[in-house]
Amino acid sequence: MRILVIGAGNMGLTYAEGMSKSRLLKKKNIMVLDTSEKKLEELHQLSHFDAFSELKDCVPQADIIFIAVKPFHAESLFKAIKPLVNSGQIIISIMAGVTIASIKEFSGLTKIVRAMPNLPAKIGMGLTSFVISPEVSRIEMLTIESLLNTTGKSIQVSSETLIDASTGISGSGPAYVFYFMQSMMEAALQMGFSKNDSTVLVSQTFIGAVELFNQSNLSPNSWMDMVASKGGTTRAALDSMDDNNVKELIKEAAFAAFNRAIELGKEN
Repeated sequence: MRILVIGAGNMGLTYAEGMSKSRLLKKKNIMVLDTSEKKLEELHQLSHFDAFSELKDCVPQADIIFIAVKPFHAESLFKAIKPLVNSGQIIISIMAGVTIASIKEFSGLTKIVRAMPNLPAKIGMGLTSFVISPEVSRIEMLTIESLLNTTGKSIQVSSETLIDASTGISGSGPAYVFYFMQSMMEAALQMGFSKNDSTVLVSQTFIGAVELFNQSNLSPNSWMDMVASKGGTTRAALDSMDDNNVKELIKEAAFAAFNRAIELGKEN
């Protein structure tokens, strides 16, 4: 099996690096295409990839074509690869808002996977949601799942609407966490902590809280009840958040990302 990754940006290269460690693939079974001369120079220095600049030199050889370019390049890219593909090839797209129907129309292929990764994939801790077209077999789906799992975890969803929804939760979600962290770090600085101590205080608190959650069956509400005693400091903080409607504002933010993903699909 040979994999072609089109687009060697952050996420494209992240998946190429992750998949290069898969037991499903042998060395040099990953091809990466990019049009940037600087990026190609970098790729040629990596011994576990074959680097290409021309579609005709790599598209016909691929079993799975991983598309990791900006959505506005979609139509021109698929029209360019259409004469080079065959019906057995599978496309995995991580382009936000580009639908399976449009990929089928422009590429001429029917085996399509639409996926939504997130930034922690860069360190093998990512979450990728994906949906498959009916033409993808169960065996092919399991192979795709194994490849996506090389950068963390993946979940198969039942519709493209849920891909847009996962954009609002997991795709954009790391930024929400960083937003909360930044706010807490600024509060720590204002309280008198040094920049270094503020960073350690906040980052370790997030790491510890997530591990507590992952190692138990308790809900976030249950953990909050364990930390917050009546009339105590934590309850004062949580009451302040409730009084300022923070929970609803977070939900609104997630839906804003979800709705923007839908808009991008219509624009594309």
